[in-house]
Amino acid sequence: MSRLSFEKRRADRPVQVRVSATGASVAGAPVLRTPGDDIHDAVLNHLRDLATSHGAPIRATIHDDAAGCLVPLEISPDGTTRMTGEPTRLPPAPGTVQPPRGVFGPPPIMGGGPVGAPSAEGEPIPVRKPRAASGTVNFRKPKLGSGHKADSEPGSELALGAKAAPGLALGAKPAPEPEPIPPSRFDAIAEEMLAEVPVGETADGAEVWTAALARVGDAVRDGEVERAAELASRAVAKASGALGPRHPEVLHLRELCAYIAYLTGDPARAFDLSLDLARKRAESGDPAAAYSNVRSAATAWRAVGDAEQALRMGRELLDVWTALAAKPGPAASDPRPLESAHTRMTRLAARAAAAEA
Repeated sequence: MSRLSFEKRRADRPVQVRVSATGASVAGAPVLRTPGDDIHDAVLNHLRDLATSHGAPIRATIHDDAAGCLVPLEISPDGTTRMTGEPTRLPPAPGTVQPPRGVFGPPPIMGGGPVGAPSAEGEPIPVRKPRAASGTVNFRKPKLGSGHKADSEPGSELALGAKAAPGLALGAKPAPEPEPIPPSRFDAIAEEMLAEVPVGETADGAEVWTAALARVGDAVRDGEVERAAELASRAVAKASGALGPRHPEVLHLRELCAYIAYLTGDPARAFDLSLDLARKRAESGDPAAAYSNVRSAATAWRAVGDAEQALRMGRELLDVWTALAAKPGPAASDPRPLESAHTRMTRLAARAAAAEA
């Protein structure tokens, strides 16, 4: 089964979102935010990025435990959001709300603080800020039982940022379509682990991927991440011998290994695997996949708190990233993350110099 068929089936299925007082996850991937940021803004930005990467609106089912309701939404690449049905009240649950079995919680604490808190080097793990043209869709805006009806008519949209100024866009020329930004492979792998029917990269390797993902996914859901890492490594070795080290399915399995390493609290290994994959994808002429791997490597890099180690890793990352951004592709059309990486390198260099003084 082709990768395209997987993307089509995924687009037809609502993305499951869990929001609670302690954080949020989108399709099992934790949503990171800086202290003080509203979790609903962070979730909507994450969903907007997914829609942008797919190049089409996506549907999401928001399980808002804090508000006690379930809200069906459709999010477009331009950030507009509309409800696709009436919000419904969730049944009350006594005590602390626990994530349902099969949905991954936040990754292990790395850098000495909780997810979204400053890392050991004093930097908050950055997330994309709410866009200037976007505001907040509060998943509690509609009051249940108040007579408010969901707007499901074609073309009627609830724009992020509430009321739009009339005539604001009069005479404006339509902006060119941006290059679709693929999600990081960490996000994609997390979503694939939740798929009802996992799909491989290629027809001849689909069975290898499906079997490996089933075993690894079971181990992760059971909380046995170390065993999951061992199973993923074995699957890579077996597939590499049968299909060849550069077979797309083998690279796919290496992405799984990188993600599991991140979950086990080994960001250095996750970084090395992801950056090596980025190089291989770039060499094979796949800039979109290479950029996805670069973004995974950047996620792992930001979880490293030691300034000297992070500086060494950052130099490698920027070499690959800069070369990728110099050519046509999503890396070139998404410059802000690279600028953020350069900013972090400046801070790391200052910290390292201060430590030697």
